[in-house]
This record gives sequence, structure tokens and C-alpha cells, in this order.
Amino acid sequence: MIGKQIKELRLERKLSQAALAKQIGVSQKAIDYWERGINEPKASYIVALHEFFHVSADYLLGISEE
Repeated sequence: MIGKQIKELRLERKLSQAALAKQIGVSQKAIDYWERGINEPKASYIVALHEFFHVSADYLLGISEE
């Protein structure tokens, strides 16, 4: 679920995977793996995504719709 949310947020802001990766301090491959559901981000990266996108961690995890 988190991969879908990340991809949706990234595309809404017209960011490449590489651009998002640079903003939160991971590799482009990590973003790709998250979006495809191969891996999931560590808690510290969920926090970074929350801060970057200004959405709740619950939203990223698919627990809430906001």
C-alpha cells in the first residue's frame, strides 16, 4: 500500500523517482522498489516522506485517507 501512496504523491508533484530520492536521501532504486512493492521504507524514511509531502504517516501506510 505504501508504494502506491508514494507513487501517487510523487506523480501529483511531477517529480521523478530520482528527484524524490534526492530530497529524502535515498537512492532512486529504493524509490523504485518501494513503489513496486519489492521493499518497504524504514520508519526513518516514512518520517522523511511525511515531512516532504506534508501528509500523515497513517496516510502513507494506507490507514487513513488524509
